[in-house]
Amino acid sequence: MIRVEAISKQFVDVQALHQVSFEVGANEVVGFLGPNGAGKTTLMRMLSGFLMPDEGSIEVAGFDSIMDSQEVKRRIGYLPEYCPLYPEMRVDEFLKYRAVIKGVLGRRIRDRLQTVKMQCGLEQVGRRIIGQLSKGYRQRIGLADALIHEPELLILDEPTVGLDPHQIRQVRSLIKELAKEHTVLISTHIMQEVDAVCERVLVIRSGEVVAANTVDGFRRDASLDRSVIIEIQCEASAFNTLIESVTWIDVVGVDVLTDDWLRLDLSLQEGYSAESVFVWAAESNLALRLLQTNESSLEEAFVAAMDGKAGS
Repeated sequence: MIRVEAISKQFVDVQALHQVSFEVGANEVVGFLGPNGAGKTTLMRMLSGFLMPDEGSIEVAGFDSIMDSQEVKRRIGYLPEYCPLYPEMRVDEFLKYRAVIKGVLGRRIRDRLQTVKMQCGLEQVGRRIIGQLSKGYRQRIGLADALIHEPELLILDEPTVGLDPHQIRQVRSLIKELAKEHTVLISTHIMQEVDAVCERVLVIRSGEVVAANTVDGFRRDASLDRSVIIEIQCEASAFNTLIESVTWIDVVGVDVLTDDWLRLDLSLQEGYSAESVFVWAAESNLALRLLQTNESSLEEAFVAAMDGKAGS
């Protein structure tokens, strides 16, 4: 669905993006992660055709974003962080107006209006004035606007910003439903949002991609040098003597189980992994019945990526 190859963008003396490349398949839900100023919004605007790259290329559904810009825009629905609405217009009036602008004509306008209102939970507010509606409803109107012309690709920039917890759950549920028929890109710095709706993540730091992986894989890669839990059969005193000579293992916690089994929470130095622990246990003739990595949270994995420690 999307192919981005070596795109760069500079504003005066600020390098917003540098040699960014990635691909997104059809019907994937991908989260763009990065701190403020990392280049996420610039990338979203370039994908949606609002900005052109200084170099590199962007293809959407096989169409070049520069040579075939109109074809690309027909296939994209874009929800910016601060959705531009006309507060004095009624919901139906606004969506009909936006449908015409996007090339939806004739009886198809009525059909699309009914469909997006149902998808976005707007059936009861069609006659309401937009300015009198809550932030949650206005966000839904923005999503309906992005969907009105049946795009193949949805680009959502901070889709839950400013919403209360109940509204956030509603919007996330809506995005999950939309993902069944659309490719969805979500720019956010809210880790729970990525965990809730995304399949893959693309992490951007200082205008460059520093990690691209599934959500689970991203967490797993960040966990490799963090902590490991094991259960070994060994008397506590014998274990204390044995571990003294192992400089790359720090024992964080010890639980004494039955039959001389110990449950150990271990912190490993950089460069060592769960495999290293397995080899050490085997060489030490220790019976081992449990070995698992303490998986990082998405937030911890994100911090590791920002510190340059995450895999890609």
